[in-house]
Amino acid sequence: MASGGGKLATYRRKRDFARTPEPSGAALPPPDPRGTARFVVQRHRARRLHYDFRLEIGGVLVSWAVPKGPTLDPSVRRAAFKVEDHPIEYFDFEGIIPAGEYGGGDVIVWDAGTWQPHEAGDPPDPAAALDAGELHVDLYGEKLRGRFVFVRTSGGRYGSSTSKRDSSKRDSSKEEWLLLHKHDDEAVDGWDAEDHPRSVLSGRTNDEVKADPERMWRSDLPAALAAVLLKPPPSEAMDVEAVAPEALEELDTLRTQGTWHVFGRELRVTNLEKVLFPARPGENPVTKRDLLRYAAQIAPTALPYLTGRALNMHRYPNGAHAKGFWHKELPTHAPEWLPRWTNPEADPGETQTYLVVDEPAALVWAANFGALEWHGWTSRIDEPHLPSYALVDLDPGGTTTWEDLLVLARLHRTAFEHLGVHAFPKVTGRRGIQIWIPIVRGPTFDDTRGWVERLSKTVGRVVPDLVSWKWQVDERGGLARLDYTQNAINKTLVAPYSPRPAPGAPVSAPIAWEELDDPGLRPDAFTVRSIGARLAEKGDLFAGVLHQAQPLPPL
Repeated sequence: MASGGGKLATYRRKRDFARTPEPSGAALPPPDPRGTARFVVQRHRARRLHYDFRLEIGGVLVSWAVPKGPTLDPSVRRAAFKVEDHPIEYFDFEGIIPAGEYGGGDVIVWDAGTWQPHEAGDPPDPAAALDAGELHVDLYGEKLRGRFVFVRTSGGRYGSSTSKRDSSKRDSSKEEWLLLHKHDDEAVDGWDAEDHPRSVLSGRTNDEVKADPERMWRSDLPAALAAVLLKPPPSEAMDVEAVAPEALEELDTLRTQGTWHVFGRELRVTNLEKVLFPARPGENPVTKRDLLRYAAQIAPTALPYLTGRALNMHRYPNGAHAKGFWHKELPTHAPEWLPRWTNPEADPGETQTYLVVDEPAALVWAANFGALEWHGWTSRIDEPHLPSYALVDLDPGGTTTWEDLLVLARLHRTAFEHLGVHAFPKVTGRRGIQIWIPIVRGPTFDDTRGWVERLSKTVGRVVPDLVSWKWQVDERGGLARLDYTQNAINKTLVAPYSPRPAPGAPVSAPIAWEELDDPGLRPDAFTVRSIGARLAEKGDLFAGVLHQAQPLPPL
């Protein structure tokens, strides 16, 4: 099969990249045969409305234009016109191609997921099936599921080599195909793509994207940079700067209480010399002043994981050595400037109004309020029933050793590599490890909980002597629990960079996957005093959670 770069020759020949808005595409290495192939369908309003159906094959997106869109109705045959292969960078593009340029119009990611070839040989060779004129695929998308068939009805052979003189007669863009859905359990009579107009990436319609675009194609840039942001994403829109040195100096000059001017706000701070975290051997205890300093310094890094989300505060007003409690309701005495969200679904007696950390001073306020732990919701306040992540919580039991937990984490690492899933681990600051998997908006908490349950039970079967599935701690025999139940509305895991209530003020710190093999790694190794140096050296290892949303592959 031709390489990704070679297969884009027709695509490039048809375009003047000094004028068109599309990426030129870069030659990619052959895909990992162990990986999962992806598909995307983009609803594209150019001169005419059509759906661009793209399958990842051989390092490119093999593409068809489907004027009336795909359907789950097995009695309907859709015309599909083979167009030139497109660069992989097209996969998650949603935005605007400027008017007057090739393909000018608005584009949404109408559906996305993974796919598997069927009846394509052993081992499967989908490129050969395309060349023969018939490809059967099993789709696992948000909207499209089940067995689909592409059948060529006229035109040249896929990937044919032709001379420039007769390329117009045999170019792949002249191929006419039919697209149909088989009679299977996923078939739905009367199903019409136009009845499902929203993007699986953003939840928006074409009209909404056109009115407020976030990205635009720029063909004069390298392919990987062609999707240019027209405005920053919500998590970055605040342009949070580091806390001013003058603010930290002012904090140091305060005695035990006073007014602190930080991030453009005035905060009444109290009990600054109170010990909140007992000392570790050879260290000084961590005071409330130390905690406020840390909250101000870490805010620019931590905010993207908290903004737009209700915050559950785990308060320890008397310090980590005393009993703490959950505090969710924003108190009536809270400053008016604090961002907040009132839950319209709250019943009487339930929490009505939550703090939302949409600005750095709000995080400092929470720390001053005695919140030693910060737990942001898994979903955003605009769609509280749709999670942003799937969560894996490796919860050690009484007899679980650190090496046991590393075994479980490494097995999950292997599973994610096999599935082609982007997942990001962090140590909890106590004894555990948690893994966050960023997902496109669309799946419900039932979906993510079921997916994580299937994944973790598959892992657990490899090492049954390390894992218990009992709910009650005293019934687990000291074994670890792979807890998938945290995938639920208003259930949370501790936020990245949040302190934990333990001696030395350890923090929940992101790690790189290869650090699981570092004999010096410990779950509580990083503290409010040391995490800053780690960030300066390694950067934010969790940032991919914010920018690599993906469909969950079938299990």
